[in-house]
Amino acid sequence: MFKTIRRTFAALTVTVLALRAVTTFLSWVEHQDESVADTWVDEDEFEDA
Repeated sequence: MFKTIRRTFAALTVTVLALRAVTTFLSWVEHQDESVADTWVDEDEFEDA
């Protein structure tokens, strides 16, 4: 019985860690998209000046 409880707890822990990793990665990707957009805006402003 303890083996089943430990395996269930381990599976839940792995699932939570995987979800945290995915959300962290997606927020990082979103941040990268925003910084690239800012870079393009800065280059366009520089060419217009």
